[in-house]
Amino acid sequence: QVQLVESGGGSVQAGGSLRLTCAVSGYTRNVNYITWFRQAPGKEREGVAAISARGTWSGVRDSVKDRFSISRNNARTLVFLDMNNLKPEDTAMYYCGAGGVDGESLRVSDYKIWGHGTQVTVSS
Repeated sequence: QVQLVESGGGSVQAGGSLRLTCAVSGYTRNVNYITWFRQAPGKEREGVAAISARGTWSGVRDSVKDRFSISRNNARTLVFLDMNNLKPEDTAMYYCGAGGVDGESLRVSDYKIWGHGTQVTVSS
Protein backbone atom coordinates (compact mmCIF):
# COMPACT_ATOMS: atom_id res chain seq x y z
CA GLN A 1 0.00 0.00 0.00
CA VAL A 2 1.35 3.40 -0.97
CA GLN A 3 1.40 5.90 1.86
CA LEU A 4 1.70 9.65 1.44
CA VAL A 5 2.38 12.20 4.15
CA GLU A 6 2.43 15.92 3.44
CA SER A 7 4.28 18.51 5.46
CA GLY A 8 5.59 22.04 5.17
CA GLY A 9 2.42 24.08 5.09
CA GLY A 10 1.91 27.21 7.11
CA SER A 11 0.87 30.83 7.07
CA VAL A 12 2.87 33.29 5.02
CA GLN A 13 2.49 36.79 3.69
CA ALA A 14 1.93 37.44 0.01
CA GLY A 15 5.21 37.26 -1.84
CA GLY A 16 6.63 34.65 0.48
CA SER A 17 7.75 31.13 -0.29
CA LEU A 18 7.10 27.65 1.03
CA ARG A 19 8.41 24.19 0.30
CA LEU A 20 5.91 21.39 0.70
CA THR A 21 7.11 17.83 1.09
CA CYS A 22 5.30 14.62 0.24
CA ALA A 23 6.89 11.58 1.84
CA VAL A 24 6.23 8.49 -0.24
CA SER A 25 6.43 4.95 1.05
CA GLY A 26 5.15 1.54 0.08
CA TYR A 27 4.80 -0.19 -3.24
CA THR A 28 4.74 2.27 -6.11
CA ARG A 29 5.31 -0.08 -9.04
CA ASN A 30 1.86 0.62 -10.46
CA VAL A 31 1.91 4.37 -9.82
CA ASN A 32 2.33 6.63 -12.82
CA TYR A 33 2.61 9.96 -11.00
CA ILE A 34 3.01 11.58 -7.64
CA THR A 35 1.00 14.75 -7.91
CA TRP A 36 0.28 17.81 -5.81
CA PHE A 37 -3.31 18.99 -5.65
CA ARG A 38 -4.98 21.80 -3.81
CA GLN A 39 -8.48 22.55 -2.66
CA ALA A 40 -9.57 26.00 -1.57
CA PRO A 41 -12.68 26.51 0.56
CA GLY A 42 -15.80 26.04 -1.53
CA LYS A 43 -13.78 25.01 -4.58
CA GLU A 44 -13.12 21.75 -6.36
CA ARG A 45 -9.83 20.01 -5.90
CA GLU A 46 -7.41 20.78 -8.72
CA GLY A 47 -4.13 19.36 -9.86
CA VAL A 48 -1.15 21.65 -9.38
CA ALA A 49 1.99 19.77 -10.36
CA ALA A 50 2.97 16.21 -11.14
CA ILE A 51 6.11 14.15 -11.42
CA SER A 52 6.33 10.69 -12.92
CA ALA A 53 7.11 7.90 -10.48
CA ARG A 54 10.50 7.38 -12.09
CA GLY A 55 11.18 11.12 -12.17
CA THR A 56 11.59 11.24 -15.92
CA TRP A 57 8.82 13.78 -16.47
CA SER A 58 7.28 16.63 -14.54
CA GLY A 59 4.74 19.30 -15.22
CA VAL A 60 3.04 22.25 -13.57
CA ARG A 61 -0.36 23.68 -14.38
CA ASP A 62 -0.25 26.82 -16.47
CA SER A 63 -1.79 29.08 -13.85
CA VAL A 64 1.17 28.68 -11.47
CA LYS A 65 4.01 27.38 -13.62
CA ASP A 66 5.88 30.66 -13.36
CA ARG A 67 5.93 30.42 -9.56
CA PHE A 68 5.77 26.73 -8.59
CA SER A 69 8.04 23.82 -9.30
CA ILE A 70 8.04 20.13 -8.45
CA SER A 71 11.01 17.91 -7.78
CA ARG A 72 12.08 14.77 -5.95
CA ASN A 73 15.02 13.47 -4.00
CA ASN A 74 17.35 10.92 -5.53
CA ALA A 75 15.93 8.09 -3.43
CA ARG A 76 12.45 8.84 -4.81
CA THR A 77 11.02 8.96 -1.31
CA LEU A 78 10.25 12.68 -1.22
CA VAL A 79 8.40 14.89 -3.66
CA PHE A 80 8.70 18.63 -3.17
CA LEU A 81 6.50 21.48 -4.25
CA ASP A 82 8.40 24.75 -4.18
CA MET A 83 6.07 27.72 -4.17
CA ASN A 84 7.42 31.22 -4.72
CA ASN A 85 5.78 34.63 -4.78
CA LEU A 86 2.73 33.24 -3.05
CA LYS A 87 -0.57 34.99 -3.52
CA PRO A 88 -3.73 34.97 -1.41
CA GLU A 89 -5.46 32.92 -4.09
CA ASP A 90 -2.96 30.13 -3.40
CA THR A 91 -4.58 29.60 -0.01
CA ALA A 92 -5.79 26.01 0.09
CA MET A 93 -5.31 22.62 1.57
CA TYR A 94 -2.54 20.98 -0.42
CA TYR A 95 -2.60 17.22 -0.95
CA CYS A 96 -0.37 14.78 -2.69
CA GLY A 97 -1.82 11.87 -4.57
CA ALA A 98 -0.46 8.72 -6.16
CA GLY A 99 -1.85 7.30 -9.36
CA GLY A 100 -2.89 8.88 -12.59
CA VAL A 101 -3.28 7.62 -16.11
CA ASP A 102 -0.33 7.69 -18.46
CA GLY A 103 -0.54 10.94 -20.37
CA GLU A 104 -2.98 12.59 -17.95
CA SER A 105 -1.36 13.63 -14.71
CA LEU A 106 -3.65 16.25 -13.15
CA ARG A 107 -7.09 14.67 -13.36
CA VAL A 108 -8.41 14.29 -9.83
CA SER A 109 -10.63 11.29 -10.60
CA ASP A 110 -7.61 9.23 -11.64
CA TYR A 111 -6.13 9.35 -8.15
CA LYS A 112 -7.19 6.92 -5.43
CA ILE A 113 -4.42 7.28 -2.86
CA TRP A 114 -4.12 10.52 -0.93
CA GLY A 115 -2.35 12.05 1.98
CA HIS A 116 -4.24 13.99 4.61
CA GLY A 117 -3.07 17.37 3.37
CA THR A 118 -1.17 20.36 4.64
CA GLN A 119 -2.70 23.81 4.93
CA VAL A 120 -1.23 26.80 3.13
CA THR A 121 -2.58 30.21 4.06
CA VAL A 122 -1.35 33.34 2.30
CA SER A 123 -2.27 36.73 3.71
CA SER A 124 -2.31 39.97 1.78
